[in-house]
Amino acid sequence: MGGEKRHQIAVRIAQKLRDANVGSEIVELLPTDPAVLRRDRIVAALALIFLSALAWGYLLWLSADMRMGGMDMSDFRMIPSGMGLMVPAHTSWPAIEFAFVLAMWTVMMVGMMTPSAAPMILMYARVGRSTQAQGAPFGATAYFAIGYFVVWAAFSLFATLTQWALECAGLLDAAMASTSNLVGGVIFVAAGSYQWTRLKGICLAQCQMPFAFLIRHGGFRRDAPGALMLGLRYGAYCVGCCWMLMALLFVGGVMNMLWIGLLALVILLEKVIPWARVAYLDGVVFVAAGAWLLSSAMF
Repeated sequence: MGGEKRHQIAVRIAQKLRDANVGSEIVELLPTDPAVLRRDRIVAALALIFLSALAWGYLLWLSADMRMGGMDMSDFRMIPSGMGLMVPAHTSWPAIEFAFVLAMWTVMMVGMMTPSAAPMILMYARVGRSTQAQGAPFGATAYFAIGYFVVWAAFSLFATLTQWALECAGLLDAAMASTSNLVGGVIFVAAGSYQWTRLKGICLAQCQMPFAFLIRHGGFRRDAPGALMLGLRYGAYCVGCCWMLMALLFVGGVMNMLWIGLLALVILLEKVIPWARVAYLDGVVFVAAGAWLLSSAMF
């Protein structure tokens, strides 16, 4: 009788979620061998490490190519292709340059965000195994991860268009860093101020508590459309949390690997440390850096 009552309660909750246009599914957690869970975790973790390593390897290759091409190329600019492609500095972007810059941003987002998304993806795989003890839980997890990275690919398109606009305005140098302390200071102050906003706090809270996110949004979905939609939603929260941090790439240099790594570390620490004040402290540092740049631009 107790089991029947629990099922009835679950049915009522699921119906309320559906009435609120929140997709949900009732799943039954099954007893699972700890060794199987440990094996799944290792497989999923290795897949994420491999994906992140590929992304960082590609970025290092591009960075090395950009440095080699920067010896005496005042009349040309390098296309981030890894193949030494150049175009005249003052011409508009050809289609191939736009495609390579978009690819660069997309891979960069994968490299920067995979470590901080790993706890959520690993948890999704674990819940998948607990609801499907005799099958492979990675299908739904793969769709969830695809949805997550699709959102960051969309953000990469926005970042590419922003880079194009800044280059057209003469505000980026050959290293894709801001040529103006005024612009850099404004970006730093804007990024720091955003750290203190309610929207940042809401999005960060979703990213810091993977299981709570899952519960709030209808629970685990084993079907491809449901898992994909959950991934899209989680990715949207992550973009809402980190988009201004990504804007700082234009200050330190889009191809500055040390700067990319530092920002990725900041994002990771904000996600894994369940203390909202971490983001506030980052905001203080960014605003102070912005104030310093603005003062140097004015005096």
